Amino acid sequence: MPLRWTDSLDIALALIDAHPDVDPKTIRFTDLHRWVRELPDFQDDPNRSNEKILEAIQMQWLDEVD
Repeated sequence: MPLRWTDSLDIALALIDAHPDVDPKTIRFTDLHRWVRELPDFQDDPNRSNEKILEAIQMQWLDEVD
């Protein structure tokens, strides 16, 4: 299933698998943006992201690791 920017929970779960030792509270949005784009199933326009979307992904990531 291709991932889109709006799939914040699925992206967060994929990021947990890809970066298990990262504390999502410490990640910069520039790194988060790059890591999402690097996910194998990510198939959305990189330019469609914004701070609100990245924050939603980060919050999902935080929820899942806590």
